[in-house]
Amino acid sequence: MGMGRPRAFDADAALDQAMEVFWRHGYEGATIAQLTEAMHINPPSLYAAFGSKEGLLKAALDRYTEKRDSWMEQVLSSPTARDVAERFLMGTADAHTDPANPPGCLLVQGGLACGTGSANVPFELAARRAHTEDQLRERFERAKAENDLGDNADPAALARYLSAVTAGMGVMASSRIDRDALREIAMVSLKAFEEQSRG
Repeated sequence: MGMGRPRAFDADAALDQAMEVFWRHGYEGATIAQLTEAMHINPPSLYAAFGSKEGLLKAALDRYTEKRDSWMEQVLSSPTARDVAERFLMGTADAHTDPANPPGCLLVQGGLACGTGSANVPFELAARRAHTEDQLRERFERAKAENDLGDNADPAALARYLSAVTAGMGVMASSRIDRDALREIAMVSLKAFEEQSRG
């Protein structure tokens, strides 16, 4: 019995390339020609493997989320809620300005300027951002149970605040704001977090 036909391309490497195209151009701006050229495949192979451009985006987002979750594990393992916030904010400032990647955040960039033909895309991206917010909220709930946060501190509000700040940092980074400026925003935001976490 034959071993079957080998895959014509390395799926992980292809998804990394697709992820970068979506990151740089957004979902609407990324063309099939750009995607297939970056992935070193032809359009029929793209559709055979992923079904559609939106299917490819979801697969690329899965890959991005996998990498992000690995980073979030380190963030959430910080000993205190304040340390979690600092690591999250500063890590975001650094990641958004990392020359190895496009500027900003795929979860923000990917959905900019989506038209009516891609109505599901903003919801898909929002769900991924909500996942990170949920991770922070759960960590802050644990911190409150351990008396690491004040009695009146609101874990959900703190997580939402950090999520909103980092989304804004992503938009600013896509406009080429530099790392020092983003780290300044992170430090001001951390002071606000500290004040609210004492609640």
